[in-house]
Amino acid sequence: MSITLVSSPLQGFTDFRFRNAFNSYFGGIDTFYAPYIRFNNKLIIKSSYQRDLQPANNTVDHLIPQIMTNDAEEFLFVVKYIQELGYTELNWNLGCPYPMVTKRGMGSGLICNPEKIDHILDRVHSETDITVSMKMRMGYEHSEEILEVFPILDKYPIKNVAIHARIGKQLYKGGVDLESFQRCLDTTHQKLYYNGDITTVAGFKKMQERFPVIDHWMIGRGLIADPFLPGMIKNNTTSYPENRFEIFEKFHDTIYQQYDAALSGPTPIKMKMLGFWEYFATSFPNPQKTFKKIKKAGNPRAYRSAVKEILNAV
Repeated sequence: MSITLVSSPLQGFTDFRFRNAFNSYFGGIDTFYAPYIRFNNKLIIKSSYQRDLQPANNTVDHLIPQIMTNDAEEFLFVVKYIQELGYTELNWNLGCPYPMVTKRGMGSGLICNPEKIDHILDRVHSETDITVSMKMRMGYEHSEEILEVFPILDKYPIKNVAIHARIGKQLYKGGVDLESFQRCLDTTHQKLYYNGDITTVAGFKKMQERFPVIDHWMIGRGLIADPFLPGMIKNNTTSYPENRFEIFEKFHDTIYQQYDAALSGPTPIKMKMLGFWEYFATSFPNPQKTFKKIKKAGNPRAYRSAVKEILNAV
């Protein structure tokens, strides 16, 4: 069975600059999902979302926009916006676990409300011709919540449902719940994608053996921590290229320069790269020491020097 690898949208990380550079230096991802569009009481699409979805800014082959909402009018507004840009599919985020989202009844906080999900899907499917796909967790409070939603989803031509095998309340703590994911497979007719804790080739193979019917796999944090992972999975190898860290350095310098040009001042670029290095550091021999070096770098010059030192040591 051939496999398809898709990238999970990570807010603050996987924007067009990251996606383009990742695709250019590493490859392995068939479809990228853009981080979600979310509104703040007004039907206005922020300029950062607009930049992220502009076809001229994206060099990846296949990009799907995403929305985070619990409101049909917002959903319809975004459908119209993305269709004008030439997109034909919109992914609906019912997976975000963060309390600032879930307390407002969005993300995984909406899974416990099948009636509202039904209302939104009904309006979208009766008033537009957009293809809808979904990203979900198995619930917020407990993993049975999603089972109540499947009969609703089965009423509509949903393209696929990518399920992160945790509940929202867990955030990213604790292990994935593979028994509950299997229950999802046994319960629904929907095309399911698996998401959650794919961080090594060996780990991926175990998941493949556990769920032989799954042919679409979504990689999130693992893709940032080890950008070579998707390509290695695709090539069925555990061997890194000989010039692994040279490739990483070119990738790093590309995104650093682009974010530096886009952000104003030394603090935003430091915080942006610090976020990335929380993941990048895990691919280096001493992750804690590596991250500490980056954290201590107080200005752009010190940061660049710390990166050089880290790369020269491997």
